Amino acid sequence: MKVPMQYSKTGLALTERFEGCRLESYQDQGGMWTIGYGHTGPDVGPGMTCTPQQAQAWLALDTHAAAQTVNDLVQIQLSQHEFDALVDFVFNLGAGAFARSTMLRLLNMGEIATAAGQFALWDHIGGREVAGLLRRRLAEKAEFLSA
Repeated sequence: MKVPMQYSKTGLALTERFEGCRLESYQDQGGMWTIGYGHTGPDVGPGMTCTPQQAQAWLALDTHAAAQTVNDLVQIQLSQHEFDALVDFVFNLGAGAFARSTMLRLLNMGEIATAAGQFALWDHIGGREVAGLLRRRLAEKAEFLSA
């Protein structure tokens, strides 16, 4: 029986490192309005500001939602490292992209090593390769494969 997992401090540090914290809203490379540690959604728009405490609160909510997605969609028991890498991946890409991904299908078939190879394929925005996304995907893959 699969046990639900919690995002670890190691995973959270990965998310914080790649997102950084910006207290004023900005448009990310995909044109989405973003604030704090990569918080997006209908509640974010131009000219917004937040406190560091609000940024942390959004991060906690957003990573909790990503962790729930991983717990709900992945049918096999994961290691903590695998779980943390996948939560960061879902946090960055969204639940819908993960739900439709070959990575998820491979994981649920038990093809862990093959699934790990999928991280680097998610390094594009609008059809263009983005070096920062590739760095993040490689860091997620390294976390996923760490012992």
